[in-house]
Amino acid sequence: MAILKIARMGHPVLLRRADPVADPTDPEIHRLVADMAETMEDAGGIGLAAPQVHVPLRLFVWRGGAGNVIALINPEIEKVGEETESAWEGCLSIPGLRGSVPRAARIRFRGVDIAGKPVEGEAAGLAARVMQHEYDHLDGILYPMRMTDFSLFGFTDELSRAAARAGEGEKA
Repeated sequence: MAILKIARMGHPVLLRRADPVADPTDPEIHRLVADMAETMEDAGGIGLAAPQVHVPLRLFVWRGGAGNVIALINPEIEKVGEETESAWEGCLSIPGLRGSVPRAARIRFRGVDIAGKPVEGEAAGLAARVMQHEYDHLDGILYPMRMTDFSLFGFTDELSRAAARAGEGEKA
């Protein structure tokens, strides 16, 4: 396994629609998934899409609820219902920044795993948010493109300091 270089905002691979994976069982795809999992772990992320490691293919990995890394190949995602939630997001391709992003509260997903077996289900909460974020990468969309309030966008350390100051003010 290997740690892969993460593409940063501005690189063209992040702005194009990724290509479908022809054969999910190909050993090269297995190697890519393993390397992506290791890269995600090393970078402290909870999700990583193939375009983020300079590979324009439709697959992503994320850390599931039990802590295991899950890969979804050639995914399709659709929202369930009209409810949306806004929450803070960061991205390994946009280091040091965070923003509040509105997303569907619940989603339905389907795709295949590295054995080529169909995978499908529904997700809510953090899992739904991570999957939508990574899926966006497959379509050339970065989270700031989804933001509706840029007053809720900034450097992680500045946002943390502001939150701490606000918390101190509430205690007084």
